[in-house]
Amino acid sequence: MAMNTENQLWRETLVPQGATIQQAIYSLDKSAMQIVLIVAENGQLLGTVTDGDIRRAFLRGLRLDSNIDDVIHRNPLVAPPEITRDLILHLMQANKIHQVPIVDSEGKVIGLHIWDSMIAPEPLDNLMVIMAGGKGTRLRPHTENCPKPLLEVGGKPMLEHIIERARADGFHNFLVSLHYLGEMIEEYFGDGRKLGVTINYLKEDTPLGTAGCLSLMPTRPETPFLVTNGDVLTDIHYNEILDFHVRQNAMATMAVRPHEIQNQFGVVRIKGVEIENFEEKPIYRSHINAGIYVLNPEALNQLEHEQHCDMPTLFERIKRSGGRTIVYPMHEPWLDVGQPYDLAEARKTKN
Repeated sequence: MAMNTENQLWRETLVPQGATIQQAIYSLDKSAMQIVLIVAENGQLLGTVTDGDIRRAFLRGLRLDSNIDDVIHRNPLVAPPEITRDLILHLMQANKIHQVPIVDSEGKVIGLHIWDSMIAPEPLDNLMVIMAGGKGTRLRPHTENCPKPLLEVGGKPMLEHIIERARADGFHNFLVSLHYLGEMIEEYFGDGRKLGVTINYLKEDTPLGTAGCLSLMPTRPETPFLVTNGDVLTDIHYNEILDFHVRQNAMATMAVRPHEIQNQFGVVRIKGVEIENFEEKPIYRSHINAGIYVLNPEALNQLEHEQHCDMPTLFERIKRSGGRTIVYPMHEPWLDVGQPYDLAEARKTKN
């Protein structure tokens, strides 16, 4: 736990009253502190918004251009600058929060207490499965002699970024699904010892889809487990989507991202030959599958051994069988490295 009065990074969490949810998300991503502080013009704290508040706002139907005032928590726990470290730590633990704004006698923000990023996360026994068997056809010629998860971004393979990110969130037990040039992946990572984790492998003789390879698991996990595509780079906290899944008592959880498409033409709404109204370049909003999932062990009952199945199909089967399927709205930076342009963007971001 640290008091960010000297380190001015906490200023990145300040968002003015009347800002949009999109502005708040920008601040969340820039500071990486999982909270924004809504302040008046004079610097007085009006309230807070966490990344969880924003996820719930999206589930309620709010949009990126919605006013942050519709989300703000107006009575947050705050602390004066003279409060002791031990008391702050006790308050955080008692209230199950990771950030406490520091305010002066006039209620103006002068700092932020955050849970020390150097404290090792609680080790998780939950398994993480990484799908790394795709051919990466759209990324040719990059993937002609190299499997997509081994393509370098920022000086290391994409798959290594994923494993390191998950390890930082407490995961240490990995299962990597292999097919195309899988021997190269296995040779590079081995048993995972050099990364401080344990890695085992599933080997597909033929492509089984994003869910079908799970039918090859030698033993069924005893606890909920994560599944991620091996070409998805993101700043999501994997332990948080796992916690969300467990708290929601779900059978299957899918991370989703808001997606907007703007029609480049004006749209005419008609009924028969009558014009009803016009919409000038309307924006269509939806959610897309982010390629990250949490599944209960029982979800594997919906798979047939060595039979092809994609994740959306598995979710449909689970829902039909009475299992609860939910979404985890995410706002964190995310990139599906599927084409050369995406690879160039990933390399630009990581360098």
